[in-house]
Amino acid sequence: MFRLQARLSTLCQSARVQLPDVARGHNHHGYKLPPGVACCSTQAKSQSKPEEKIKKLMVANRGEIAIRVFRACTEMNIQTVAIYSEQDMMHMHRQKADESYLIGKGLPPVAAYLNIPEIIQVAKENSVDAIHPGYGFLSERDDFAQQVLDAGIRFIGPSPEVVRKMGDKVEARQAAIAAGVQVVPGSDGPVASIAEARHFCEQYGLPVIFKAAYGGGGRGMRIVRSMEEVDENFRRATSEAEAAFGNGALFLEKFIERPRHIEVQILGDRGGNVVHLYERDCSVQRRHQKVVEIAPAPKLPLDIRDKMTADAVKLARFVGYENAGTVEFLLDPSGQYYFIEVNARLQVEHTVTEEVTGIDLVQSQIQIAEGKLLPEMGLSQDEIELHGCAIQCRMTTEDPARGFQPDTGRIEVFRSGEGMGIRLDSALGFAGAIISPYYDSLLVKVIAKARDHPAAAAKMLRTLKEFRIRGVKTNIPFLLNVLQHDQFLSGVVDTYFIDENPQLFKFYPTQNRAQKLLYYLAQVMVNGPQTPLATDLQPSDVVPSVPQLPFAPTPPTGWRDVLVKEGPEAFAKKVREHKGLLLMDTTFRDAHQSLLATRVRTYDLKRISPFVTQRFNNLYSLENWGGATFDVAMRFLHECPWERLEEMRKLVPNVPFQMLLRGANAVGYTNYPDNVVYKFCDMAVKSGMDIFRIFDSLNYLPNIVVGMDAVGKAGGVIEAAISYTGDVSDPSKTKYNLEYYVNLATELVKAGTHILSIKDMAGVLKPRAATMLVGALREKFPDIPIHVHTHDTACAGVASMLAAAQAGADVVDVAVDSMSGLTSQPSMGAVVAALEGTDLDTGISLSDVTDYSAYWEQTRNLYAPFECCKTLKSGNSDVYINQIPGGQYTNLQFQAFSLGLADQFEEVKKMYAEANQLLGDIPKVTPSSKVVGDMAQFMVQNKLTKEMVEDRAEELSFPVSVIEYFQGYLGVPPGGYPEPLRTKILKGQQGLDGRPGESLPPVDFDKLKADLVEKHGHDVKEQHVISAALYPKVTDDFLEFHDKYGPVDTLDTKIFFVGPKVAQEMEVKIEKGKTLSIKTLACGDLNKNGEREVFFELNGQLRSVKIKDEEASKELHFHPKALKGVRGSVGAPMPGEVIDVKVKEGDKVEKGQPVLVLSAMKMEMVVTAPASGTVRSIAVEKKMKLEGDDLLMDIECD
Repeated sequence: MFRLQARLSTLCQSARVQLPDVARGHNHHGYKLPPGVACCSTQAKSQSKPEEKIKKLMVANRGEIAIRVFRACTEMNIQTVAIYSEQDMMHMHRQKADESYLIGKGLPPVAAYLNIPEIIQVAKENSVDAIHPGYGFLSERDDFAQQVLDAGIRFIGPSPEVVRKMGDKVEARQAAIAAGVQVVPGSDGPVASIAEARHFCEQYGLPVIFKAAYGGGGRGMRIVRSMEEVDENFRRATSEAEAAFGNGALFLEKFIERPRHIEVQILGDRGGNVVHLYERDCSVQRRHQKVVEIAPAPKLPLDIRDKMTADAVKLARFVGYENAGTVEFLLDPSGQYYFIEVNARLQVEHTVTEEVTGIDLVQSQIQIAEGKLLPEMGLSQDEIELHGCAIQCRMTTEDPARGFQPDTGRIEVFRSGEGMGIRLDSALGFAGAIISPYYDSLLVKVIAKARDHPAAAAKMLRTLKEFRIRGVKTNIPFLLNVLQHDQFLSGVVDTYFIDENPQLFKFYPTQNRAQKLLYYLAQVMVNGPQTPLATDLQPSDVVPSVPQLPFAPTPPTGWRDVLVKEGPEAFAKKVREHKGLLLMDTTFRDAHQSLLATRVRTYDLKRISPFVTQRFNNLYSLENWGGATFDVAMRFLHECPWERLEEMRKLVPNVPFQMLLRGANAVGYTNYPDNVVYKFCDMAVKSGMDIFRIFDSLNYLPNIVVGMDAVGKAGGVIEAAISYTGDVSDPSKTKYNLEYYVNLATELVKAGTHILSIKDMAGVLKPRAATMLVGALREKFPDIPIHVHTHDTACAGVASMLAAAQAGADVVDVAVDSMSGLTSQPSMGAVVAALEGTDLDTGISLSDVTDYSAYWEQTRNLYAPFECCKTLKSGNSDVYINQIPGGQYTNLQFQAFSLGLADQFEEVKKMYAEANQLLGDIPKVTPSSKVVGDMAQFMVQNKLTKEMVEDRAEELSFPVSVIEYFQGYLGVPPGGYPEPLRTKILKGQQGLDGRPGESLPPVDFDKLKADLVEKHGHDVKEQHVISAALYPKVTDDFLEFHDKYGPVDTLDTKIFFVGPKVAQEMEVKIEKGKTLSIKTLACGDLNKNGEREVFFELNGQLRSVKIKDEEASKELHFHPKALKGVRGSVGAPMPGEVIDVKVKEGDKVEKGQPVLVLSAMKMEMVVTAPASGTVRSIAVEKKMKLEGDDLLMDIECD
C-alpha cells in the first residue's frame, strides 16, 4: 500500500484541481481523500481556512502533562476541563483546571483513564470542543481518536489513521521502508505466540527485544539474550503491555548493541507542511525508560543530524503526518542509524525542545488542530533555530538503592530547586501530596537551560541539590551521580551507560535530620516515652545553667599533654613523682550509673565539658566511658557511644579520659573472641580514650591479661585492677587477705601494668583496710602508681580515700558533690577541702567545685524518672554485710520494685549475701555481680533458703546467668567452684576448661560489616561493626532507631524523655551553624488507619507527620510485616498488587526461584526466594493490594 502511496505524486496536480476544497482540508461527506495526496499540495502550503477557534479543551489524562496543557490553554484564553479517577480525588491537576469531573467510579485506577465512552460523554455534556490526550493512557489509541472525532470533538493530535499506523510498530516499520528510511530488522507483524518468538530468535540470532506494539515508555520491553529467557519474557512483556495499553500485542526486533537513542521532534499541518525542531538525545535510560534527555544531542556530527532530520521529515510527509510527533532512531557506534518508531503524540521530554527552540509545542498542537498552517504560525524550517542546550531530568518516586523500586506515601516536605534557567513541570510538587501505587512514578520534570551542555549540567546539578523531598524516596541521588559522571559531562553516552557504571549506584545517604526529629517528637507525643521511665517522677523544667567562662583561645595544659607527648610509661612515672593527691572525676560515668541508672545523656555532658577543660585541667583523668554506659547509650539513650567519646575528646583535649574495661569481656557481659577485645581497644584509643582500668569480675588473671595486652598494643595506658571484696582488716576472713591481693598485684605488675588499681566496687574498703592494703602494695611496688576506687554506700568513702592517700595512693576516685554519696563515689569537695594546705593538696579550687556541683544539681533533676533517691533515702552500712556493688545497688532496688518485691528488698539484700556464699564467695562486679543478684532474686521469689537450694538444686530451674557461671563462661572463681552444687546445677552439662575466650573462633569483621550494610545500608561505620560484635541485637536496634528518628541526642533532655507540649517552642542545634526552630501546633484525632497527624512549625514552615497510635491500633487489623533481618521472611519489595503467586505452601524452592509477581505503577516485579527451603506459609493471594514490606510468605530455610 505504501508503494502505491509513494507513486501518488503524479496525481497530485489533478487531485488539487478536481478537489480543491478537500486539498485544503475541508471534509466532504461520503468521500475520503487517499492518504498521502494532501502532502503534494502546494496550494495548501500558502493558504488555509482555519476552523473555528477552540473555546473549551479537555485533557484526557492526569498529572503534570494535564497541567502543562492547561497552562498553554490559559495563555490562549481557552477554558480547561480535567477528568480524574477516584484515586486522584485530591490530585493537583483537577484543581488547575477550570472544571473537573470524576470518571471511572468503581473501576481500577488505570481503567478509569481508559474508559473512552465515559470520557466522551463527559466532554459532550460539558460543551468540550477539543480533547488533548497527553501522553500514555489513550494517547496512541486510534479508536479513541476516531470516537472523539465521531462525537464532533476535535482531537489534538494526528488523524486516527496515522495514529493507527504509527501506533502499530509493525506497520510503522513498513511505512519507513516504503519511504526509504533504514529500519532495524524485526518481525513483519505482532508475534502471536512463544513458538513464533522462538522462530524469530533462531532466524535472526540473539539478542532480540520484545516491544509493546501499542505503547512505549519501557512498558512491555524485554531484552532476550538466551533461548532460555524467551518464554518468561514473552509472558511478562505481554502482561505489562496489556496492563499499560489495554493490548498485549508484541513485536520483535534485533537488538542493536551500544546505540545512542536519538529522536527528532516534528510538526505537521493539514496542508502537508512538515518541519523538524531538531533532535533530542535520550540515551540515558533504565529498563528502556528515559531518565535524562538532552537537546540538542551533544557532539552529534552535523551530517548525521541533517540526514536524520531529513529522514524524519520525509517519513512524516510520506504518511501525511499532522500535529506533533517524534521520529525515533538508534545510532550505532559506526554512525549508521536506524528508524525504530514514531510516537504519534507529545513526548514527556518535549520540554527540552521547547527550551532550545523557543517554540511552545502544546500551543502549536492546538493551533494546528484549529486549522492553522505552519507558515502562518511562523514555523517554516529556516525560521527554526537552536539556542543553547537543555537537559531534562525525570525525578521519580523510586528508590535507586533498592533497584528503583517505586515508593509510595505522603510527601511530608517539598522544597524545590529554582533560579535562572530552571523550569519545573510537576503535579505533585507540594507537601501533603499522596503518591499512590497506581500510576507512573514521575514526580517532577526538572529542565535546565544554559549556553552549552556542561553549563546546563552544572545548573541542573545545583538545582537538584537544592531539592528537599521527605516522606517518599526519590531518584535524586542517582541523578546527581549521573550529572557528575565524566562520561555524561563529555556529552556522548549510549544506552549502556547506566548498566556499565555501577558507581552510579553508590549513594551518600541523605540525612533528613529535621523531619526524622519531628517523627520522634510526634512519636513521643502520641505513644509516650521511647525510653522506659523507671519511676513516676517527671523531669524538671529547669535548663541547667553552665558557669560562665572568659574566652580562652587554647585550653590550659593538663595531664593528657604529658601522655600525648611522652607516652604511657613516662606518664605513669610522672604521676608517681607528683607530690599532691590526684583525683579522677567519675561524674561523667560511674556516678550517674550508680545514682541515675546510667541514663545521663551526651547532651548534658557536652554542655559542662568546656568548664571542665578550663577549671579541672589538673585532674588525673575523667571517667566518661565503658562499663554499662556503652550498651545503655545505644539501648536506652539511642545515641552512639563512639560519637560520645569523639565529641567529648574535641571538647576536653587536655584531661585524660578513663574507661572501665571488663578484661576479656571488653564492655560486655560475657566473654568474646580475643580479636574482638583487641579491635575494640584499638578503636577506643583512636577515638580518644587514654586510660583503661582493666579488671575481671572474678579476678581471673588470664582474662585480665588479655585486656592488658590489647590495651598495650593499642597504645593506651594500662591500669590493671584488683577487684576488692572481703575485709583485709578482719583477720577472721582469710580467703581475701593481704597475701591474696599482694600476690594478685604481683602478677599484674609482671604482666606489664603501668598503674595499679584497687577497685572497691561495693564500697566495703574500710579506712583501716585501705591503710593496710595500700600500705602493703606501696611497700611492695614503690615505683608503681596506685589508684583507688570506691563507692560511698556506707558513707565512709571520704575517710577511706583519705586513709588511702595517707598510705601512699597517688590517685583516688571522687564525684562532684551533687553527684556523690550514697552508691556513688565520695564527695570531690570534701576531699579537696580536707587536703587543702597539706602535702597532699589536690590543687583544685573548692570554688570551682561548687560551680561545677551547681550545674549537676540542676541537671540531676532532669533525670528524676531514674533517681535512686526515689527508693534509696540514705547510706547503708549493711553493705559491709551484703557487699552489693554501688552500681548494682540501685538497679537491684528498681528491679525488686518491678518484680513486686519492693516490700521484700531488705530480704533481697540479705539473700544477696547468702547467694554469694552459695556461689563460692566471689568478687562481685559486673558481670559476676549480676549472677549473685539474679540468684538472690530467684531465691526470694521462690522462698528458698541457702540450704534448700543446695538440697534441691537438681530439680530447680535456675536463671541462665547462674548456669553460665557454673559452666565457666565467666572464668574460674578464686578457690574454684563449690561442689557438689556445681554438678547438681549443671545436670550433666559440660563445663568449660580454661579461659572462655580462648576457645571462641575469631569474628569475621568483613562479613559482619557486609551483614550490617545489607540490613542498614552503606552508612555503617567501623565503630558500628565493633558494637555489633559486642551487642548484635542492641546495635541493630540502635541503627534502625537512628535511621528512623535521626539525631535525637541533639534534643534537650526533658524533650527527649517525655516529649514537648502543644504550643511549646524549642531550638535544636543539629550541627555547628545549623539550628532548627520547632514549635508544636496540634495533635490530631485518630483516623481510619489508626494514625494521628501531629502538626509542627519548623523554621517558620508548616510540617506534619502521621504516627500510628499503638494503643488504639491494637483494635484494628493490619497486614503483618516481614521480619527485618530474617532471611525466610519475604516482604513486598514495593507497594503494589499481587498478580501471580507461583508457589503453594509446602513447595520446595531454590534460592533465586520466582515465587510471586507484583505490579505497581504499571511495572511488574518478580519476587524471588531469598534462600533455598520450604514454603511454610503464604500471607497473600492474587489481586491483594500491599504496602511495602508487607509479608508475602515465610520460607523455612534449608
